[in-house]
This record gives sequence, structure tokens and C-alpha cells, in this order.
Amino acid sequence: MTTERKLEQKVRSIETADGDGVKIRRIGGQAMQQRMDPFLMLDEFNSDKSADYMGGFPSHPHRGFETITYMKAGKMRHRDHMGNEGVIGPGDVQWMTAARGVIHSETPEQLDGLMQGFQIWLNLPSTEKMKPAAYHDFKAEQLARAEFGAGSEIAVIAGKVALHSGSDEALQLTGPLPAMTTKPHLIELELAAEEEVELRFNAEEPAFVYVFEGATTGLKQWEMGLYSAGDTLTLAATNEGATLLVLSGKPIQEPIAQYGPFVMNTRAELEQAMSDYRLGTLTH
Repeated sequence: MTTERKLEQKVRSIETADGDGVKIRRIGGQAMQQRMDPFLMLDEFNSDKSADYMGGFPSHPHRGFETITYMKAGKMRHRDHMGNEGVIGPGDVQWMTAARGVIHSETPEQLDGLMQGFQIWLNLPSTEKMKPAAYHDFKAEQLARAEFGAGSEIAVIAGKVALHSGSDEALQLTGPLPAMTTKPHLIELELAAEEEVELRFNAEEPAFVYVFEGATTGLKQWEMGLYSAGDTLTLAATNEGATLLVLSGKPIQEPIAQYGPFVMNTRAELEQAMSDYRLGTLTH
């Protein structure tokens, strides 16, 4: 018997600032971390005004989780203690596993007057929080992409997804990220006006849908919908069309202790992370 995912809760992103005054929209915080497990936070940055982000994110530490940066427009320049340095542009992804520790900086840049993208924080289970740090870039052409329906598109960054739309033959796509403990699925959909799709992925785990342009029949712009586990997720755009992210992962179901850029399981582990950073041993 096929089960349909049900919309259980709606949450609106809030305007805030981070780094050196970078303006963003955010969904996160302690209450949401329990519902979004294994995801910790979703940030959207979108501006054509350089003053909104020119300060960037100066050198700062991380421990205990992963960051996924996905650019839609403009660029993000990265530099870290491991010697990694590079720039991701439109459609590119940076997947950074901070784990034991990373110290890095991020600088947003306009391209053709635009800068838009996302950063998602993905938690790590306690057994993996102190593993060595890692860093991967995926270019736009490495993502699994396909067109369907009346001018709609899908891009799969992580996970395996089956998509069915109208009379079209079902599409099967797999993102470039290798299998991981938290089974992350990260999908972008650009739906034409009144387009309806059925997605199948990660049936045993809940899913989260964030609409950042247009609207679906269930969600307005800047709303995230929290959906139950299930075999299928049906999404339909309004006459505006809709562009959205779909996230899913296996909940870790462990205590979360967070202080800024450190996400551990206990207060003692947080204090150790802060001490390691002060002593210069965070990344050793």
C-alpha cells in the first residue's frame, strides 16, 4: 500500500544577519532542530545590493557538523586552514564536513549584479563528530539534472529520487554525494505554473520543503513545510510557478548542545571545543 506524505507544520523563515552583517533569511533554532533532525539550520541569502553582504563571513571555526552551500546566482569564495581555496558559482555546491574542526572564511560576490544561494547545516552523529575534516566541491554539471513537464526542472544534489509528472515517463536521478550515515537528500525543483509532480525518496524519513520563489498549493514564498514519512510527496505549483528545495535525512535522535559554530552532544564537549579553539588545537 502506497502512503502519501502529509503536511504537518509550516514555518516561515525570518530575516536576520550573520557574519559581518550579511543579510539572510533563516529557519533554525533549538525548537526547530528537534523537528528538522538531522538538519540544524537553513539560511537563504538573496540580494542585488552589495551592501547586504559585502562584509562576508570572516575567518571563523566549526566543529561537529557539516555545511552545504548551494549557489543560484553570484559566487562564494572559500578559504580554510587545510589549504583549500576556491570559488563556487551558479549551480555549484560546496559540501564541507567540519567534524573535528575547520577554520575558514566565506566571501559572497555578485555576478551580473546578482547574489543568491543557500547554506544548510547538517548534524553529525556523536560517533562522527571528531572524525577528520573534509571538503568537496561539485560543479553544476555534476549534479543530476533533468527537464520535465511544461518547462520544469529538477536538480538532485544528494540522494536517489524518482519523479513522475503527468504522462511523462518517470525520471530516476541520483546526486553525486556518496552514501552517508544521515542519508541526506537535497533536491531543487523549479515548477512551471500549475505543474504537479510526485516524488519518491527516503520513504522512511520525514521531509522538508522550502519555497523561495512563487508558491505551491500548500506553501507560500519563504515558508518551509514539514512533511511526514511516506512513499510519495506530491507538490503542485500555483499559477505563479514555484522554486523550492526538498530536504530529507535520517534523524540522529541525540542530544544537541550548540554554542554558535560548535554543535556537540554535551556542555562538556562544547567547553572542550571552545578551549581547543582558544589554544589553537581545534583542527589537530
